[in-house]
Amino acid sequence: MVFIIPPGSGLVLAKTFSERHLMAMSDYASHDIMHTPAFVPPVPSPAPEVMRPLDLFRRMRTNGITVWPPSAYEEEITRHRFFGRASFVLNAPEAIRHVLVDNQDNYEKTNATIRILQPLLGYGLFLSEGRDWRLQRRTIAPAFTPKAVNMLVPHMHSAIQQVVDELHIHTQSSVDLFTLMQHLALEIAGRTMFSLEMKSHSLELRDFVVRYSGTLSQPHMLDVLLPTGIPTPWDIGRKWFRRRWMHFVEQLIRERATSGETVEMPRDLFDLLMKARDPETDKEFSPGQLRDQVATMILAGHETTAVSLSWALYLLALAPEVQERVADETRGAELGNGVSLEKLDYTRAVVDETLRLYPPAYVIVRTARYTDRVAGLEVRPGDLAVVSPWLLHRHKRRWTNPDAFLPERFLPGAPPIDRYCYLPFGIGPRICIGAHFALTEVTLALATLIQNFRLALTDSLPVLPIAIVTTQPDRRPSFRLTFRK
Repeated sequence: MVFIIPPGSGLVLAKTFSERHLMAMSDYASHDIMHTPAFVPPVPSPAPEVMRPLDLFRRMRTNGITVWPPSAYEEEITRHRFFGRASFVLNAPEAIRHVLVDNQDNYEKTNATIRILQPLLGYGLFLSEGRDWRLQRRTIAPAFTPKAVNMLVPHMHSAIQQVVDELHIHTQSSVDLFTLMQHLALEIAGRTMFSLEMKSHSLELRDFVVRYSGTLSQPHMLDVLLPTGIPTPWDIGRKWFRRRWMHFVEQLIRERATSGETVEMPRDLFDLLMKARDPETDKEFSPGQLRDQVATMILAGHETTAVSLSWALYLLALAPEVQERVADETRGAELGNGVSLEKLDYTRAVVDETLRLYPPAYVIVRTARYTDRVAGLEVRPGDLAVVSPWLLHRHKRRWTNPDAFLPERFLPGAPPIDRYCYLPFGIGPRICIGAHFALTEVTLALATLIQNFRLALTDSLPVLPIAIVTTQPDRRPSFRLTFRK
């Protein structure tokens, strides 16, 4: 399904902008962002240097990337009080390594994180802790090796090619690529997970995501203050959502289980998970564990990749010279062959730079279990350690021209980037297990789309990032596509 925008709808969008967006537009009226040589994409205004706690919490609930003042983009470590405990924002590589790698067992996910994500992900790999996490990690790991991901490339390519074929008849029309990329990522998730086409399920699944992204996904004060054993009013709504959502996932699993005969060689991620065994105990996943893993992979596998691909297309539309360089690199490439992806250095650099500017997971927050010292500062039990990829990726001490879109940073031969300054997939033992899968999918989709089409935006209104669970756009711009002959 291709999402065509009716002629003249840009005027409607302009009239329905929020006051915040209109203010942001005025910030960029002084220059034409469509033709800036080193393009700097628009961002919301930062927080004031001094804020009341309630103002800070309001910003957390509505757009998490607006909680930091300008000074946070220059300081190594900041410490402030947050509802009676200390909160440390870490931008120093050695401090990040200490919390997320060297002493990571001392830092656990916060109550708010568990409350908000558990209804969506169950007790799968992302939210499990300790021994349970280690068991799940080593059991799932073989399903995400480069060899296993290469097996899934034909599934990805078939879904991408189907979208390209549909778009061929809509060149010169206004297209909502952001929504289309969500459906493409969902289709890829379905095919790589289950070998199933997801068109019959896509509207229902997107309805789940949209419904949850409202009040239920926003942190409330009681989510932060109360232990997870004491339910908040919003937990009741999340519980009802979880029941319906997990029933939907179980239906998908049943559909996959009855979709064909058993095969010796794995066809998809579901086959790999069904065959997965803990290398130490030889145990397999229980039905409930399998369901939670599938729920995690469907959501993580389509929501974060869809938003990353959408931001990449937006940036290329605003930087036509970069777009043409991607087109030159992909011209004549047989992209259905996974080996070709290894040759797409510049396209991959565009993906990496997009993940720097718009990291899907914009913040990592951990609660200290025991007393510790980080960069010479005392951390007490219950204190918060905050590592924000959004903040870190735009930090003035870590990057040259940090707000500009410059894929050249990631090309072979460029100055090396400190491993603890670039965290689109996290770092340490809990780094995202699907990182290679996501990079392969986004690179392949971006290369195929630019190989076939020249992209342009139909208006010059800015698209601003809003971060609650992931870094989403505040509006869906319309694109005009021209077929590349």
